[in-house]
Amino acid sequence: MTELNYLQIDTGENPETTIIWLHGLGANGHDFEPVVPEFEFAKQRPVRFLFPHAPDLPVTINGGMVMPAWYDILAMDIDRKVDVEQLRRSAKQVAALIQAERERGVASENIILGGFSQGGAVAYELALSYPEPLGGLFALSTYFATADSIKLSDANRNIPIFIGHGSFDPVVSEVLGQAALKQLQGLGYEPEYQSYGMEHSLCLEEIRDLDGFLGGV
Repeated sequence: MTELNYLQIDTGENPETTIIWLHGLGANGHDFEPVVPEFEFAKQRPVRFLFPHAPDLPVTINGGMVMPAWYDILAMDIDRKVDVEQLRRSAKQVAALIQAERERGVASENIILGGFSQGGAVAYELALSYPEPLGGLFALSTYFATADSIKLSDANRNIPIFIGHGSFDPVVSEVLGQAALKQLQGLGYEPEYQSYGMEHSLCLEEIRDLDGFLGGV
């Protein structure tokens, strides 16, 4: 299995908390680097941020163009037909980063996983199936691609979940974010859901809400 390259930002010495944040299609780990200084919780304690870079893959909906992608998107229908095997391979690669953090001395309960768009779909799959308890999950402008086939882990049945979505998102309709909320509730989870007047992006209000969530967990 190919190891993922990543950007690492530590906000202090010897962090005991790690946040792994997965970017969206066509981006890279630097995409959310500018957000780190906006987080108040990370100024109050040392936090390690890991921003992995997705591998380059051909993407069907983009005419087979090769670009950074966690998995292939086969069709842009409302159910978002994706290559689930590729998604799960990416989840295993990110799981290796979690294991590496544990070997560096960070407890699994202090590792928080999240992602934007494609990265959020991988985060759902990995966090909810991971065999050891994680500290939290955040899913931004994304969808629960493996809701019908995921093998849920008992260790993360009570994981705190934050979902944020733009009400004007033309790329991943908020309908998909709301569907993920209902799917999670149907599986017994209790996510926090926030909607923002934006498109397929982040806004300051969402960053503030995410700051509060991460500080709380």
